[in-house]
Amino acid sequence: MVITAPGAVVIGGGPAGLMAAESLLAAGIAVDLYDAMPSVGRKFLLAGKGGLNLTHAEAEAKFLARYAQRQAQLEPLLRDFGARQLRDWTQALGIETFVGSSQRVFPTAMKAAPLLRAWLHRLRGAGLRIHVRHRWLGWTADGALRFATPQGDTVLQSAVTVLALGGASWSRLGSDGAWVPLLEARGIAVAPLRPANCGFEVSWSPYLRERHAGQPVKAVAASVCDADGRILRRTGEFVISGYGVEGSLVYALSAPLRDAIAAQGAATLTLDLLPDHDGARVLREVSHPRGSRSLASHLQSRLGLKGAKLALLREVLSAEEMNDAAKLAATIKALPLQLTAARPIDEAISSAGGVPFEALDEHLMLKALPGVFCAGEMLDWEAPTGGYLLTACFATGRAAGTGAARCCSARQQQ
Repeated sequence: MVITAPGAVVIGGGPAGLMAAESLLAAGIAVDLYDAMPSVGRKFLLAGKGGLNLTHAEAEAKFLARYAQRQAQLEPLLRDFGARQLRDWTQALGIETFVGSSQRVFPTAMKAAPLLRAWLHRLRGAGLRIHVRHRWLGWTADGALRFATPQGDTVLQSAVTVLALGGASWSRLGSDGAWVPLLEARGIAVAPLRPANCGFEVSWSPYLRERHAGQPVKAVAASVCDADGRILRRTGEFVISGYGVEGSLVYALSAPLRDAIAAQGAATLTLDLLPDHDGARVLREVSHPRGSRSLASHLQSRLGLKGAKLALLREVLSAEEMNDAAKLAATIKALPLQLTAARPIDEAISSAGGVPFEALDEHLMLKALPGVFCAGEMLDWEAPTGGYLLTACFATGRAAGTGAARCCSARQQQ
């Protein structure tokens, strides 16, 4: 039996799908939303478990630049619904926000659950019908949507569809990339999904792995050379893990690191262990006579180097090099860390790749499939953590929903 949707269908219940549904409802379009999981917003809830970073309060030009190669495509959408509009929208839900010391924006309760509850209450009040445990299986030969449900397969005819199916990270929460072959079967070229905001593998010595895995390395700078030969430098902290490195500083440079590994088989992450000290000062302190003190005590007293930072130096320098003042000082300021592989995509915070913007019109409708729109992380863009990911998911969801509403209205008038 084929069911005919009375208005529009949204597939995917994350921020992009829910925002698309909200835009459609605001235009007076009936909406049915389908999600494969037992409840909607699962990745959103987990992402906000330790403090929901909604967006970022930095200057707009700097904010937009975070989207790198896809800034041109995302900029008009983010100008329409960017950081400021997202904070206003959140406040309209009764959720206050604040700007942290790093300019990241959080809800005052820090959690995602209150925001999601308020949002779903408003959406249901506006008429949204939510169908969970409905896994999308693609299209039938005549273009109807196919779903696997606990009651068996269902076929649904819809004039307008918004796909907001996520990327391929955190598959246990529904973001598994299973939609890729379904679009490719309809002639849509999809850029390969790759890990983004991810950790990287390092061939640690047993000593470092056993003694320092799990320890943070704070107040450092990291740099990498990108594909265009530019040196990208960020400051912050990262964590030594049993497999290698992870954490916000590593995530901020994950795209060029991942691409270098893909092209060359390895990548070098250069660490400045003392970014507030110039090279001359470091050399002067290292060269200062230490008398009977051990090198470890000397470095701690003169430069504050100890623990994980000292272990990293011993990881890349021989005993002889550690006692060469010039070599040691140079390595403190530029420690080369060889990364051998990105961690699997299912461990990544987000993913790169997906539906290219070149396959979409300005309203995010697939040119090859009129009436089908795409939004969120399934589009081919990436951004660092810090609120940029969520903001673009909301913005693309809003744009796709607005475009779908326009399309639906036009078809209803025919």
